[in-house]
Amino acid sequence: MNKRTKDILFGLTSALFFSTFIYLSDFGLENKLLNTFLGLIAIGSILYIPKRSVLVAGFTIGILWFYWIGYSFEYQGVGFMTPLITFGFGLLYLLLFLPMYFTNNPFIRGAILFGLSFLEPFDWNWFKPELLFIDSFIGVYKYQFAIVLVSLASALYAYKHYPKYKYYPLLALVFAVNFGYPPQKDIPLNVKLVQTDVKQEDKWQQENLYPTVDMIFNEIIQAKREGYEIVVLPESVFPLFMNKSPRLLKQLQKFSNEITIIAGALLVEDGKHYNVTYMFDQGKYVVAKKIVLVPFGEYIPLPSFMKKFVNDTFFQGASDFVTADKPTDFTINKTKIRNAICYEATCDVLYQGDIDFMVAISNNAWFTPSIEPTLQRLLMKYYARKYGVTIYHAANYKGSGVIK
Repeated sequence: MNKRTKDILFGLTSALFFSTFIYLSDFGLENKLLNTFLGLIAIGSILYIPKRSVLVAGFTIGILWFYWIGYSFEYQGVGFMTPLITFGFGLLYLLLFLPMYFTNNPFIRGAILFGLSFLEPFDWNWFKPELLFIDSFIGVYKYQFAIVLVSLASALYAYKHYPKYKYYPLLALVFAVNFGYPPQKDIPLNVKLVQTDVKQEDKWQQENLYPTVDMIFNEIIQAKREGYEIVVLPESVFPLFMNKSPRLLKQLQKFSNEITIIAGALLVEDGKHYNVTYMFDQGKYVVAKKIVLVPFGEYIPLPSFMKKFVNDTFFQGASDFVTADKPTDFTINKTKIRNAICYEATCDVLYQGDIDFMVAISNNAWFTPSIEPTLQRLLMKYYARKYGVTIYHAANYKGSGVIK
């Protein structure tokens, strides 16, 4: 086996170690000891592998983590771009890993990898290297990730220069062990989380509107019969501009005298489109607008002179949503609940302030079938534990559940 082939295999193996925890979780396999071992091997391998292997690892990690993003382009009428987007994410993370190509020093590589944990290219924040340890004995705080990097880099350095002491630096890992996150509470309300299964290609078809609305009301009625106080339905479960449907609003207000309803829909004001959550309670309703949009899904994170061209050419003018200025908190039976819509639930800004509970709604049918709901859940778990928040998540396709 020649050196080039070995370098490729080293890179592929490192990427597999770096990504296996997601795929194991997708199959419901979350073992703390195994994930600790896989995470440490993954980080150590990135610090140690040959220069050319780093590029292979970066490219492969980009694909293994984000191959599914291009799926959504099928529903924008530009499905031919799906493989290009997949390749693009591989190339993006190859470029992000590129600085490590220029050094074999494990401390410098560790510093670069630590820096990547803060980087959000095009406002995309789903690559967090410390996420490897979310279901392990290692904590996910930045200082714990830094300890892991320094410990493993020191061990590799000692192995080369002071082999007698090669294992001593690993003792520092005890300071990266998770000894507990902020306490998380259970909401003092009886909440039903509805998981729907509406295919994205069917969601916005006019002939499916009435059956969809009937399905939603059946879920509400069933939740009420089962004694729930709150029923939570997914993002845009109502595939319409709710404020343009006064009869539907009145009907939901009427139902809300017996059960609180939280559901996703769209809103149009002054010609501007919003992705929103409606909360119906005691015959009234509150609208919560998103404050963080999905890059390239709901807005174009490019200079203004390029936005219109990209939006009109590749998104049929659909990526033109606007945002609110601050998060919305619902108050239900004196309990404050932070609202988050899909991508928002994986953003730090939504967890600022006095918050114990979050209701999150998503539409994951954009990316079926894929690991996207699993990666989303792992990221939500990361933020929930980091901030001591309990998340109540309702999703279309997959992902509904209580996240702690």
